[in-house]
Amino acid sequence: MPHLSRSDELVFFVNGRKVLERNADPEVTLLTFLRKNLRLTGTKYVCGRGGCGACTVMVSKHDPVSRKIRHFSVTACLVPICSLYGAAVTTVEGVGSIKTRLHPVQERIAKSHGTQCGFCTPGMVMSMYTLLRNHPQPSEEQLMEALGGNLCRCTGYRPILESGRTFCAESSGCQQKGRGKCCLDQGENATSSLGGESDICTELFAKDEFQPLDPTQELIFPPELLRMAENPEKRTLTFHGERVTWISPGTLKDLLELKVKHPDAPLILGNTSLGPAKKSQGHFHPVLLSPARISELSMVSTTSEGLTIGAGCSLAQVKDILAGRVSELPEEKTQTYRALLKHLKRLAGQQIRNMASLGGHIMSRHCYSDLNPVLAVGNTALNLMSKEGTRQIPLDRDFLAGLASADLKPEEILESVYIPHSQRWEFVSAFRQAQCQQNALADVTAGMRVLFQEGTDTIEDLSLAYGGVGDATISAQKSCQQLLGRRWNEPMLDEACRLLLDEVSLPGGAPGGSVEFKRTLVVSFFFKFYLEVLQELKKPGKLLSVPDGHHFPEISDRFLSALEDFPATVPQGVQRYQSVDSHQALQDPVGRPIMHLSGLKHATGEAIFCDDIPTVDKELFMALVTSTRAHAKIISVDLSKALELPGVVDVITAEDIPGTNGAEDDKLLAVDKVLCVGQIVCAVVAETEAQAKRAVEETKIAYEDLEPVIFTIEDAIKHSSFLCPEKKLEQGNVEKAFEEVDQIVEEVHVGGQEHFYMETQRVLVIPKTEDKELDIYVSTQDPAHVQKTVSSTLNIPINRITCHVKRVGGGFGGKVGRPAVLGAIAAVGANKTGYPIRLVLDREDDMLITGGRHPLFGKYKVGFMNSGRIRALDIECFINGGCTLDDSELVTEFLILKMENAYKIRNLRFRGRACMTNLPSNTAFRGFGFPQGTLVTESCITAVAAKCGLLPEKVREKNMYKTVDKTIYKQAFNPEPLIRCWNECLDKSSFHSRRMQVAEFNKKNYWRKRGLAVVPMKFSVGFAATSFHQAAALVHIYTDGSVLVTHGGNELGQGIHTKMLQVASRELKVPMSHMHICETSTATVPNTIATAASIGSDVNGRAVQNACQILLKRLEPIIKKNPEGTWEDWIEAAFEQRISLSATGYFRGYEAFMDWEKGEGDPFPYYVYGAASSEVEVDCLTGAHKKIRTDIVMDACCSLNPAIDIGQIEGSFTQGMGLYTTEELKYSPEGVLYSRGPDDYKIPTITDVPEEFNVSLLPSSQTPLTIYSSKGLGESGMFLGSSVFFAIADAVATARRERDIAEDFTVRSPATPERVRMACADRFTEMIPRDDPKTFKPWSIPIA
Repeated sequence: MPHLSRSDELVFFVNGRKVLERNADPEVTLLTFLRKNLRLTGTKYVCGRGGCGACTVMVSKHDPVSRKIRHFSVTACLVPICSLYGAAVTTVEGVGSIKTRLHPVQERIAKSHGTQCGFCTPGMVMSMYTLLRNHPQPSEEQLMEALGGNLCRCTGYRPILESGRTFCAESSGCQQKGRGKCCLDQGENATSSLGGESDICTELFAKDEFQPLDPTQELIFPPELLRMAENPEKRTLTFHGERVTWISPGTLKDLLELKVKHPDAPLILGNTSLGPAKKSQGHFHPVLLSPARISELSMVSTTSEGLTIGAGCSLAQVKDILAGRVSELPEEKTQTYRALLKHLKRLAGQQIRNMASLGGHIMSRHCYSDLNPVLAVGNTALNLMSKEGTRQIPLDRDFLAGLASADLKPEEILESVYIPHSQRWEFVSAFRQAQCQQNALADVTAGMRVLFQEGTDTIEDLSLAYGGVGDATISAQKSCQQLLGRRWNEPMLDEACRLLLDEVSLPGGAPGGSVEFKRTLVVSFFFKFYLEVLQELKKPGKLLSVPDGHHFPEISDRFLSALEDFPATVPQGVQRYQSVDSHQALQDPVGRPIMHLSGLKHATGEAIFCDDIPTVDKELFMALVTSTRAHAKIISVDLSKALELPGVVDVITAEDIPGTNGAEDDKLLAVDKVLCVGQIVCAVVAETEAQAKRAVEETKIAYEDLEPVIFTIEDAIKHSSFLCPEKKLEQGNVEKAFEEVDQIVEEVHVGGQEHFYMETQRVLVIPKTEDKELDIYVSTQDPAHVQKTVSSTLNIPINRITCHVKRVGGGFGGKVGRPAVLGAIAAVGANKTGYPIRLVLDREDDMLITGGRHPLFGKYKVGFMNSGRIRALDIECFINGGCTLDDSELVTEFLILKMENAYKIRNLRFRGRACMTNLPSNTAFRGFGFPQGTLVTESCITAVAAKCGLLPEKVREKNMYKTVDKTIYKQAFNPEPLIRCWNECLDKSSFHSRRMQVAEFNKKNYWRKRGLAVVPMKFSVGFAATSFHQAAALVHIYTDGSVLVTHGGNELGQGIHTKMLQVASRELKVPMSHMHICETSTATVPNTIATAASIGSDVNGRAVQNACQILLKRLEPIIKKNPEGTWEDWIEAAFEQRISLSATGYFRGYEAFMDWEKGEGDPFPYYVYGAASSEVEVDCLTGAHKKIRTDIVMDACCSLNPAIDIGQIEGSFTQGMGLYTTEELKYSPEGVLYSRGPDDYKIPTITDVPEEFNVSLLPSSQTPLTIYSSKGLGESGMFLGSSVFFAIADAVATARRERDIAEDFTVRSPATPERVRMACADRFTEMIPRDDPKTFKPWSIPIA
């Protein structure tokens, strides 16, 4: 209901310019305002919940307490514009621009090759820029902290950190690196097979070219805002929106009066709790009270007893306040503060810590809260205030459980928080375990405090609180009560664990799942606390008397490592590649580390993506209505309420499709029945995004459930529910071979993976006024497929439809097939309404609808000799294809073709099936089956090694291809580069000596184990069909000598446009500065193939080369006539002589075929070989791990661009590491995907990069087949991430051996902390209660 009373004026600044908003709507976020109202599209929308950092901007405010300007980074998607009164906002556009002046941050991230698709880059730039505004010479620790809240899916983070490190004060980088040497270069054999090291480069960019950082050149804080801050506006400001009113009082007195008037209105400061809740659960409050302008809520005061912190202080400020107290006070007084600091380093990302307030964190009472358990055990008190006066209540179990008697009254507010000092003989600790180290909600958190009777080890007071194990933070009061008076020793520990498991009980079907893991953490954390306190008590001078002459319990030195947390360190590393031939012309860019063409534009936010295109006249917004049932008949669809809503123009259903509605078993819009949760039923078209989304809520669909409902591979096998016939390859006599050897039969489960491209699926369809023409701007890897699908859906010829792809914010296979579906639905909307349609998927919808990597279930039977030689191997694989065929048959074929990896096994049988289940259809994903299938093969090798008592690397070596040979499908190849990569990797990583060091470490540490693994790789590149390898290009030379290149490849971040210009520059002998690529368009290069299968640069490069050679041949007579002339002279002469300066280049493709009947063929043009070794350290008590070192050697032959290729290797390795360690998709028993955003789906963060990360491109290898002997490296690195998985498995196997548990356990990927912890079985996993699965309904189900 719109309010009649007028709103106040909202005043703030953006990039130094004043913004006066007379009708500020409290529901509008800063991100929407920047992008829609101010058209500043550099700030990107990725998740909308503050979890990824892509929308980071800097906010500057005058701090009334310190009277200084505070600069801090925030995620714009959570900031309501109404909260910005009197603030100055700086976006990436305000930092620098290619049109005016680049800021050093922007220049360095681009030139250090820290951008690939560039969608996360503006956020990275803003996080670093804010850091430099506060600390012009930051420490490396501050750099890691500043970037901890920013996600990147392309680069693997190393080059981003490298660019940031150039600003750091004490860089711990190598001192010799600038001289082309490096201390990390030492391998085991000084005479390495790399040949003459002189032609090996380790520099990908030149630091000395960077402009220096000059802090005096930054934007000043607007004087007008300074004047406003010094004479603050005392009156209450009110902003009325369509549904919400925002009230911002100027004094504490006004706030308390408003709280009486609006007792149900929440106080909102950072919006980090209300914002995400509104987005995901639709929580809605008609009145919001903002205490941001009340300085009393930010006051800090100290007494000799403790510290009082204003409830309005941000968590980042709290961190600084506590750090200050810790440095000033004696250690015994700061136990609670240290425990809080430990959590504040890991809680969320820097942006969220800058926004979230201490009061908000406490009052939200999230069950997974990090700080509340510590505050609760630290005897914290809450100072409350109301119109009636003040009172103090304890932050105790009753308050945390939300009991009315222990809570705030509706008219009260939390004014400040009092945290007392700890005392002598008191110890406080904090623990947390999450899916990954940083920026992740904890599975379990704990705060623990013990007070001893003076001078003894007798417990006088004990307090334990846990988060994550119930609906609220739980205090284990009963257990603590029963332990009072006990001595701090082993019997007390056993008793405490028993009591805790009894009191902190979780039902088997508890929300969030992982029940047994959480129970184990409850006692594992207490054991860590027990050790920590024991260690403190043992310090000299701590214990005066131990009664009755008892000895103090000894802690074995092997237990001590359980006490340390994994540090977050800035990764080091070397990138080696072969430098170009000294005879190569200086202007020939091939083989040089050229920066990504769009790198600088990525860094300034000036690179335009699909949704950055300005609003078109009369444009409408589309939102999708999806199924909420997994397998059901549609009884009715009621659109009446949706159509009545303001702004709603129409609802598009299957009946509106003039042509074909997809395929028979794969409809664009559902008809009569739905096959999975997330299937698209219809689409709402409205004037604004908000209106369309509200209409989706009002669309009512009635269903009738159908049987059977199948989600798991196991169920699919039971029901014989398959999408296509079995695929099979066989060689030798498997049955006979098995008769003569030892055997192992095992299972392997590999979970799926979400693409998590930073730019969600989006499309803009613009209908032209005549001839049914359409312009489609779409984020896709295959514009021709979009074009064809739209053509058949609308029943119009393909020549009326033009698809434009400027650049794509990440694809990874997820933008091959899906964009066509969305493009077609949007085109139906445009066709029906006659207006342009914009469709942008929310992250939640994108993850729900689009499917991802196929989960796999594999069974293998392997026959082997004691020497480790494998005589026979039989593998049967099933993949979960989802509800429609999509690419599942192809994935099955590729899986089977690639599964042998690097091994020659004479008797071999591979079988594969794709299962049909009631889940969204899975689709293409980088590696296309190889990362899942080969994990089965490598697991089998590891199992054989364990059975034979050999090291896995020895068994790998023994079974590897050694000489020119044929694969299982009879394709001949030479494994020489494979052997070189393997030996080089072992040598460069000093593998054998580190194997001994790891064994030594493991002997000395019981609760920490290190693991080391090395894996080889033979990856086949390309599609297994010749017609998919064709490519075309169009090259124009204009009369001023400038060159326009167009080709059929799409820029996804992999640098294809950069490489194409390198090719054109070499062929035409013209500098790259003369050349330009505008976009990929179906109007210039028709009938293109998807940019996929690692082959885009190969085939398009050949087409560009062909076009340039044709042009050069035409120019030959002119050049011969005037050899001294310039390029411009020749072009002018050619024009005068009527020589065509435009040419189409074409490449017919590599021969490739496969005969499945015979089980033989030549399906792949060539192979990429590689090897990776990784070392990890595992905490056996929590399941967490730290990546210590990774070395990758990759056979890239002659790299077109080493910077781009190394970036592809590092990025795909990191993505693979995510697949095998942290990325876990969770489904409800009803088939609903739970993990639909960065909160619950963890891709690797900046702290997941190995501490030492080295990549070498194998030099001087040739392949005559490809353009300039280069190789496509887009996908191959993905599987090398499994070296981390096998290193973790190695560490776990060591722990299990030491604890005398059977060494073989079912391999399950990803190796999440939960799986690792439960595999490292010990007395704590033994003592937890286990539920009978029949007695409860699980929270989630495994689908692999």
